[in-house]
Amino acid sequence: MSAKNLDSKGRLRSRVVGFRMSESEAKELNLKVAASGMNKQDYIIESLLKRNIRIVGGRKVIREFQMQLEAILEELQFMDENTDIDEDVIMPLKVVLEVLTADEAKK
Repeated sequence: MSAKNLDSKGRLRSRVVGFRMSESEAKELNLKVAASGMNKQDYIIESLLKRNIRIVGGRKVIREFQMQLEAILEELQFMDENTDIDEDVIMPLKVVLEVLTADEAKK
């Protein structure tokens, strides 16, 4: 018989939960997971159970923000004044703003 796979808090997590998402929903989830510094499983569990998500600041999170902001800047530089901003550009900005706003509220 195989050994039980316990998490870091000694809980046995034997249930598998799956669901489908659109591409844009998956991108947003991945951005929020990266911004949180948590792994995806822990982030989803915390989110679904209505717990507060604690952003774990560190080099990984800062680098993720930097990459997202650089990509947004590049996208914006190639747009002209009459072009509507695509949701793929706005969504990462919303996530970064959400994290920064939550961090300011804690102070």
